[in-house]
Amino acid sequence: MTGLLGGAFDPPHLGHVALLRDARAHFGFDRVAVLVVADPGHKHVGTPPETRLDLARAAFPGEDVELDPHARTVETLRARWFDDPVFLIGADQFADFLSWTEPDEVLELARLGVATRPGFSRGRLEDVLAQLAHPERVEFFDIEPFEIASSAIRDRVARGEPIFELVPEPVAAEIERLGLYRGSGGHR
Repeated sequence: MTGLLGGAFDPPHLGHVALLRDARAHFGFDRVAVLVVADPGHKHVGTPPETRLDLARAAFPGEDVELDPHARTVETLRARWFDDPVFLIGADQFADFLSWTEPDEVLELARLGVATRPGFSRGRLEDVLAQLAHPERVEFFDIEPFEIASSAIRDRVARGEPIFELVPEPVAAEIERLGLYRGSGGHR
């Protein structure tokens, strides 16, 4: 079984690390692939893909971290073969899953591991689940809440505020070394 964690990782933070840790404990993956999306189709990313790849490698030492040239999850799953893939997402992403490109095809190609945290409306998740052709391919697992977004980290760096409690130490060191996110809007 292969756990897949995809994203822009601009930058990767402790919430990403905790999600992967808790998913590994829940599913017992044989392998994990962290997929850094080179050009996400759903948002603008100002940091070069290779830099985000280096940050993800710093955040996930010992994991298979690679650049994903596909903008959409369904494209990645069609282009690659993974052994019994479980694509990992947070509950907030699952609440918007029906807006993804070909969500039912995603579930044909992989199972979804959905990280839920206390306080998130289970009703919203059940509504999405009820509209899927293969709801049995979705498995929920609990994670400790970690309320932080990569955009907030970029903003903190731009304001000169510390981020040591939000990102793994090697990621903070790389951000500092490279002078990332110092310009306006959190990108340089």
